[in-house]
Amino acid sequence: MVCSLCSGPTSWFYNFRNKDYYKCEKCASILLHPKFFLSLEQEKARYEEHNNCVDDLGYQRFVSPIVNAVKENFDNKAKGLDFGAGTGPVITKLLSDEGFNLALYDSFFWNNPKVLNSQYDYIVCCEVIEHFRNPLKEFKLLRSLLNPGGIIFVMTEIYSEDIDFRKWRYKNDATHVFFYHNDAFKWIKDNLDFSRLDINGRLIELER
Repeated sequence: MVCSLCSGPTSWFYNFRNKDYYKCEKCASILLHPKFFLSLEQEKARYEEHNNCVDDLGYQRFVSPIVNAVKENFDNKAKGLDFGAGTGPVITKLLSDEGFNLALYDSFFWNNPKVLNSQYDYIVCCEVIEHFRNPLKEFKLLRSLLNPGGIIFVMTEIYSEDIDFRKWRYKNDATHVFFYHNDAFKWIKDNLDFSRLDINGRLIELER
């Protein structure tokens, strides 16, 4: 099996709940073998179980790094996209409350392909990219949606070698199929023609 991001060779890494994970020898990411992916119906049902109320203060605090990053880089005249907005688009809610303009897209809950025919000054993608079954295809799409100088703001948990994968709770969600290493984001920057990469904990910025 080759890596679904960088096409590097992979080797078997871990078995969890009878599912096999592989590690890319090129970008160091961890990926679930595709034969263990949920059906799309199962995946949607799992998302519908999430308690993503946009008025929940804990949820608002959780997304605050990405909200603050948008406000630090853009004013409310900029055009944004909430990609993978889910059942409770809290980032869009918080930014809209301050006059920002964002379109919503989610293949399950906001499936409006017309918004993918526009370009945006920024894209927010919070707790989404770990669900990408074909991360190379998705990151190519995201970059194509950016205006020159635009930024993708991503939040996810990044895998590193000091993590005990056996105890890592992030892998336990059956909809999480790809875990990015810092080297993966460097590969995305260099190979998909981004001008800047900034990694600050769980917040990643990729600028076109």
